[in-house]
Order: sequence, then C-alpha cells, then structure tokens
Amino acid sequence: MAVPRSKTAKAVTKGRQTVNMKLKAPHLVECGNCGNLILQHHVCPKCGFYNGRQVITPEVK
Repeated sequence: MAVPRSKTAKAVTKGRQTVNMKLKAPHLVECGNCGNLILQHHVCPKCGFYNGRQVITPEVK
C-alpha cells in the first residue's frame, strides 16, 4: 500500500480544493407573460404566471 513520505501542506490541499468551488450565475429566463427575468421553473413574482397559467395573485405594493 502506498504511504505518503510527508504531510501535505494546508496551502496545497486548499489550493487544490478551491479550483472546484466556483459560484455559478443563476440561469434567468424571460417570463412568457410579462417579460420579467425569473429563475427557470419558478412562478413569476411580478404577474403570478407559471407555464401559461395564473397560479398566484401578485401582491400590489
């Protein structure tokens, strides 16, 4: 069985791990009813539509 000759430094370990820790930008799509940018598969908070149907009534401020 292979055994490492010396301890791996924290900087080496953390540097290797941070390569895969990138944040991804959210994928926004345009609402089919009002044109507002929303997350995919979510109800539009502006008009309350999802998949061409009125799901909720939006609160007017």
